[in-house]
Amino acid sequence: MFRAMKLIRPSRPIHPRGLRLSGSLEIVGTAPGSGIPWLDTPRRAPVQARLSRSVGLPGPLPDIVGLAVKIASGEGPADVLFASTGRSPAGRFVLLPRRNAAGTLLSTMMPYQGATGPVLLAARTTGPSGRLPASLPAFRRTLAGRPWTLELCHARPLGPWIPFGTLTLTLDAGQDQGDLRFDPVLHPLPTAQTYRWAAELRRGSYAVARAPRPLEP
Repeated sequence: MFRAMKLIRPSRPIHPRGLRLSGSLEIVGTAPGSGIPWLDTPRRAPVQARLSRSVGLPGPLPDIVGLAVKIASGEGPADVLFASTGRSPAGRFVLLPRRNAAGTLLSTMMPYQGATGPVLLAARTTGPSGRLPASLPAFRRTLAGRPWTLELCHARPLGPWIPFGTLTLTLDAGQDQGDLRFDPVLHPLPTAQTYRWAAELRRGSYAVARAPRPLEP
């Protein structure tokens, strides 16, 4: 699938266009914890992020909303990828197209391997109030310099979501200053392990997506 899409979009087969954001991550810790020490320890960290539409459909149409977050840490950058999914225990593993970025649950879908078992992460909007269109130009106009605040949660694959922190983002004024790239396999969350099957699934797709397009004969 990625090879076919790359023929149409050589640079980015999926998430072709996006908006850059910057802000901070604040972790307050929870009881019970996630089993990932880095997430269970109160801290603040600067972040960069990219909001995008997965398929790249025209703005008025619903699309899978993607939010990629690059967290600065002492161990190096850590990349976490969220996408719009359902809210039920089964639905959190199903990608769903949305027209409202604020009205959807954004989850990692693929679990991290924590000390006490698999861990999913999710983000859900707490501010500003009202609708945030998933159309990128409309999202930019609606946010208009205000902070986008998201509650961060962790959960067992079928368990309840447990809040552990807050992500606060604003539109980055330097939208044209290079393109952010994210890779949760090369840049994992500190103290979290990646399941081998999840790493292999992503590694092949990312290699195809980033490979240069062959020159025409």
